[in-house]
Amino acid sequence: MTRLANWLRETLGRAPCNLALYERALTHSSFGADHYERLEFLGDRVLGLVVAHWLFETYPGEAEGELSQRLNALVTGEVCAEIARELGVPAHLRLGKQAQDDGVFRSDYVLGDVVESLIGALYLDSGLDSCAAFIRRTWGGRVDRLSAPPKHPKAGLQEWAAANNRRPPAYEVVDTSGPDHAPRFTVQVAVKGFGEARGEGSSKQEAETAAASAMLEKIG
Repeated sequence: MTRLANWLRETLGRAPCNLALYERALTHSSFGADHYERLEFLGDRVLGLVVAHWLFETYPGEAEGELSQRLNALVTGEVCAEIARELGVPAHLRLGKQAQDDGVFRSDYVLGDVVESLIGALYLDSGLDSCAAFIRRTWGGRVDRLSAPPKHPKAGLQEWAAANNRRPPAYEVVDTSGPDHAPRFTVQVAVKGFGEARGEGSSKQEAETAAASAMLEKIG
């Protein structure tokens, strides 16, 4: 059995039937045309379904809004990237030379997408039950550690502005850097009368979240 197949068996809890699916799930667009993006699209939906069902069972007394807050906190790119590092995904990424030199294997954006693409591959290879078992084992205590529904920083800042009779926060991309396969965004958020704050990320959404967190700390 190959090194990749051994790692997949340990990581997924079962031997892969169709190894090519997982090879594609680990392939970045800089390496070849058969890359992970379509599998990531599928895996994102599978992850959302499994975690939503899990939360529905775990918190029977919570309303839809509270469950949505928990779900959004558990399936972010940052959480998926943490999972990727815990599983050892970076060592198995298939990257083009320039992407390797640029350190794409360290990108939260890429690692998060690859975890979702692996879930997509597992779904096609062995079905929803296998995906649910993998996700529940891998996400583990993250579900139980959320003693209260978390509030997304952007939602928290929006509520703060409304409660203080301020206009809604205004977000603006002020800088984009890095190569196409590993971009970095800088976003500035402004609340009239309270100044601005900036945040960075590997996607606009991630940068906006970081900026909102920085503004909440500033007005704290």
